[in-house]
Amino acid sequence: MRFLIPFLLLAAPVLADPPAIEKVTAHQSGDGWRFDVTLRHPDTGWDHYADGWRVLDMQGRELGMRTLFHPHETEQPFTRSLGGVVIPEGTAQVQIEARCNVDGWAPLRLVVDLP
Repeated sequence: MRFLIPFLLLAAPVLADPPAIEKVTAHQSGDGWRFDVTLRHPDTGWDHYADGWRVLDMQGRELGMRTLFHPHETEQPFTRSLGGVVIPEGTAQVQIEARCNVDGWAPLRLVVDLP
């Protein structure tokens, strides 16, 4: 029985660090908002990379999504933008959530105060 435990530990999947949101800027532009989001993730190539982030209201409803179509293993951290996000009137805060193609949505969301 004592040999089974080390074997099980070796067989357990190893989860990488989730994408980390390092910085967010939000600017109102016409009828929508533009979000510039800086992410850091230990991308290893096409097999494991940060593949998107989204803007959520405080109830968790998606307001906009930025898909990342390729790995950024040599560009860390990196910033990508999303414009035209419609934010309901009177909204003072939103959340940003990041995702990788292996582990899915990161467990932590960053709350952003809208200027």
